[in-house]
Amino acid sequence: MTNPTVLITGGAKRIGAQMARAFAKAGWHVIIHYGHSREDAEKLAATLPSAETAQCDLADGDAAVAMVQRLSDTHESLRLLINSAAVFRYDGADAIDPAIFAEAMQVNAQTPARMAQAFLKGTAGRAVINMLDMKLANPNPDFFSYTMAKHALSSTVRMLAMAYPSQRIYGLAPGAMMPSWDQQPDEHLTSGRMNLLQRLTDPVELADAALFLADGVLASGETLFIDSGQFLLSQPRDVLYLARA
Repeated sequence: MTNPTVLITGGAKRIGAQMARAFAKAGWHVIIHYGHSREDAEKLAATLPSAETAQCDLADGDAAVAMVQRLSDTHESLRLLINSAAVFRYDGADAIDPAIFAEAMQVNAQTPARMAQAFLKGTAGRAVINMLDMKLANPNPDFFSYTMAKHALSSTVRMLAMAYPSQRIYGLAPGAMMPSWDQQPDEHLTSGRMNLLQRLTDPVELADAALFLADGVLASGETLFIDSGQFLLSQPRDVLYLARA
């Protein structure tokens, strides 16, 4: 029997790599998408039981859709798309940066939405997981364009679930769990505990949640928050800066 296949965008590093390892351990064939991290992607693929790599610059939406269509044609077992790749650059609510905004909306919202559309039009029984952010429920003025783009991507989850009732689409919203931006290790240990449980959320928990969603038990169109309760708080700034204060 052919193992199910998952395509993970941004799968060479950080949370994407964690998911690649988890799905490979669970018996999936993993396609590790990368933009510019070829060496990291190939090294990771070499450590997994069944994996390959695929390159595409997600700033080019047409190329991203073509990649999905090509992989769908060559992998009959392709069952899951995880839109994990994202750009994370700073601008604030006081002054939006047009270039940062344009890049964030393209890479973090428009391209994954188009990839999801192309993927869901394919073979029955497919699923998409869009990686979101707990900032959907606990927003702050920092990383303004990034947050706007994640809100835009979040809005697609239920709409696509309605448009493709025979397929499944989910949102997965992590909180602070890995060092971000220019954080130092001690800052990460502090900021990562700024949640209701006052604990560091392990990226393994996020990967486990993705595996749970892949089973299709949860109704399509739903979003899970994996953040030890951070989304239930109201924080005036990104925890990166709260930790420094």
